[in-house]
Amino acid sequence: MPIYEYRCSSCGFQKEYLRKVSDPLLSVCPECSKETFGKMLTSAGFQLKGGGWYATDFKNSGAKPAPKTPGKSETAAKAESKTEIQPAAPAAPAAPASTAKAE
Repeated sequence: MPIYEYRCSSCGFQKEYLRKVSDPLLSVCPECSKETFGKMLTSAGFQLKGGGWYATDFKNSGAKPAPKTPGKSETAAKAESKTEIQPAAPAAPAAPASTAKAE
C-alpha cells in the first residue's frame, strides 16, 4: 500500500497516511476540521511486508564486513590457495572406433 502525504492549507497540519490506491481522497483536516486537507505531490513511498529478497539480501546494508584473519594479506592468501590446488590426472585416451561394417 502506498504512503500519501496530506497537508491542510488552512492550519498547515501535515501527516502521512498509509492508504489503498482505491481509497477516496481525504478532504477534512483532523486538526481544524476544515475541508482544506489535500494530498501533496511527493516522491513515491511504500512499505514492503513479509519475508522476501528485500529482507534477506539487504538486511545488513551499511554494515561493515567481518574482520579478516590478522597477519595475512589478500595477496598472500590468494598465493597460498593457488599452491594448494592439485592438477587433475590426465584422462585415458579414448579407444578408436571400429570401422568394420557388419555384413
